[in-house]
Amino acid sequence: MKTIKHLLGFILFFINSTVALFAQDNANTIVGNWKTGSGNAIIQIYKNGEKFQGKIIWLQEPNDPETGKPKLDKEHPDPANRSRAILGLVNIWGFQYKNKNSWKDGHIYDPQNGKTYSCNMKLTNPNTLEVRGFIGVSLIGRTDVWTREIR
Repeated sequence: MKTIKHLLGFILFFINSTVALFAQDNANTIVGNWKTGSGNAIIQIYKNGEKFQGKIIWLQEPNDPETGKPKLDKEHPDPANRSRAILGLVNIWGFQYKNKNSWKDGHIYDPQNGKTYSCNMKLTNPNTLEVRGFIGVSLIGRTDVWTREIR
């Protein structure tokens, strides 16, 4: 019986510690590696000055199947950028921590279509990030759910 009480006590302590850690108002909780909703890329989010940005650090298919060479940013609207590799590309930037678990006023670039969107991000739990790209107002857009990549 004492073992069960100790086990329950440990479980409650662990849950409270996890909840307390997540409840902290900490802008840096977003820092880390995040797998996109499709699972075909991992984005490393880091602090750059007072803002947050991220770069593509892993691709499920990093090479072009036709050439065998690294995939390039072929859809970029500026022809000068079409020869840069997608792997290592900064594709999210300018995010400011606004309030508890929310980063806003950023941008996200989609190398699949060459378009840049306004973007907000919200941490719904320590390992789940909602990334909402939009044009104009946030109501008109798309949300992708990213999962923290723990290795």
